[in-house]
Amino acid sequence: MMNFKVQHPIIQPVPFEKQTHLKKQSTNQSFKKLFHAELANDTTLQLSKHAETRMNDRGILLSDEVWNKVENAVKKARHKGVKEALVLTNEAAFVVSTRNEMIITALDRQSAEEHVFTNIDGTVVINE
Repeated sequence: MMNFKVQHPIIQPVPFEKQTHLKKQSTNQSFKKLFHAELANDTTLQLSKHAETRMNDRGILLSDEVWNKVENAVKKARHKGVKEALVLTNEAAFVVSTRNEMIITALDRQSAEEHVFTNIDGTVVINE
């Protein structure tokens, strides 16, 4: 029978003061990365699967400029106490939950002219 001798690596203990400093630096770096990632994500407005399907089916495309206007309209509506908003642009109409910042459904303007919107408590018209 062979005898093996296991040697463990020598680990130098880090003084408590340095451990605390390292932990703070790590936490600050994580927060910094998260903060910058959030800043890089310019939009908070989301599309529901239903709205995404409707936009694709109806060929509704929005420029970044119009998307930003819609997003700002939703923020203003929420600030005024609106919970479910109708947002009208030159190209489309959107029903939006301001609480979730979620576009619930989308219609092209021609379809919107023939539609009765219910369960909304505010409307925002955007001129492009």
